[in-house]
Amino acid sequence: MNTKYFDLINQTFYFPQEEFSLNKDNLMFHNIDLMKLVEQYGTPLKFTYLPQISNNINKAKGWFRKAMEKHKYEGNYYYCYCTKSSHFEYVMNEAFKNDIHVETSSAFDINIVENLLANGKINKKTIVICNGFKRDQYVENIARLINGGHKNTIPIIDNYEELDLLQERIKGKFQIGIRIASEEEPKFEFYTSRLGIGYKNILPFYRKTVAENTNVELKMLHFFINTGIRDTAYYWNELGKCLKVYTSLKKECPTLTGLNIGGGFPIKNSLNFDYDYAYMVDEIVNQIKMACEEADVDLPNIFTEFGSFTVGESGGAIYKVLYQKQQNDREKWNMIDSSFITTLPDTWAINKRFIMLAVNRWNESYERVLLGGMTCDSDDYYNSEQNWNAIYLPKFNKEKPLYIGFFNTGAYQETIGGQGGIHHCLIPQPKHILIDRDENGILATEIFSEQQTADDVLKILGYSNNKQTK
Repeated sequence: MNTKYFDLINQTFYFPQEEFSLNKDNLMFHNIDLMKLVEQYGTPLKFTYLPQISNNINKAKGWFRKAMEKHKYEGNYYYCYCTKSSHFEYVMNEAFKNDIHVETSSAFDINIVENLLANGKINKKTIVICNGFKRDQYVENIARLINGGHKNTIPIIDNYEELDLLQERIKGKFQIGIRIASEEEPKFEFYTSRLGIGYKNILPFYRKTVAENTNVELKMLHFFINTGIRDTAYYWNELGKCLKVYTSLKKECPTLTGLNIGGGFPIKNSLNFDYDYAYMVDEIVNQIKMACEEADVDLPNIFTEFGSFTVGESGGAIYKVLYQKQQNDREKWNMIDSSFITTLPDTWAINKRFIMLAVNRWNESYERVLLGGMTCDSDDYYNSEQNWNAIYLPKFNKEKPLYIGFFNTGAYQETIGGQGGIHHCLIPQPKHILIDRDENGILATEIFSEQQTADDVLKILGYSNNKQTK
């Protein structure tokens, strides 16, 4: 009988896969021996594999380049990184090795842009697209960036008042974009996105406030679907509506040269993941070209704002199973040495699933379990995989420690969980390491942040003269 954990994975999925393989009994991730990381750094452990950021950027660039060549598309493609997915400097440093541009979401993003400019990571040619609802500090920071000479800054108008607020602070002529308030899928609790201006109102808004305004140049129409870029009737219908707005606006606005289709590329969340990126890009380019040719308007430059796709597949987390609790005749709880609520908050907040695999003991028999975190909160658990209604792991054995890994966790988890902050039940933030390769493919690791100590936590909480030790 095939009763080993390896047999289970091998019979259920195509294995090994591009990023996953085995070294005898242990899991390899991008040819990184994860058990060696555990032996060197311990658990709980967060890690970021930096080369994967550049890998995904260049994959997307390649898909758009091939689609544009195939369709003889006379326009350019601009890859923008959506900073809210991960604001960390190590992410920016890796991403901007690849001649890309940047999308911001709030006031302090502009401070990061200014830091990147000062340190030569980006330059005056870098396009800065400013999304989000804008008031006071954000408007002031955008104005400072433009007034300071970064003319490739494009604030995207989200509501009717923003243009006036920007004009009050920006000196001279500047570029803008307008965001479409897309209509959400029927299952949503609301009908229209809170972000942007409605389809029917964009042309009247342009005529009233932009057309005769000598200080403003409309350069971009922005479009984003909350559920992402998917091969569904809903997505293609919304894209078609967007293109009707673009072509109508282009006929009246010769300065309009950019169509921003936002983010929304999915990332791998299961070993059964199946998404044809090349097909989707090809069809998007084809749809844009056909709509513009039918309306007899010039083709726009295409912008994307991929965030999770850029950074998500670079991240991972490793935990140790500390103990097993048999709570009834059919439920076994494997307790990990950290918390899902604090270290992988999307598993708790939006029931998101990541790839989860045993790190070691692949050649041993397996069992069905539930995974529990260390907080005294009933919601601190992880109970199923993306494609299974249960979790299967090598059998718990006190004498043989079991380690488990969660993969493609690089987007949002640190910022939502609160890097360096206070976490639920004061569960400490894990150690976080960065993994890179040199030009010869040799791995190098460094510690980005140590695991929190009691002193770190009490200081944040305001306890003075703290004499506690780790």
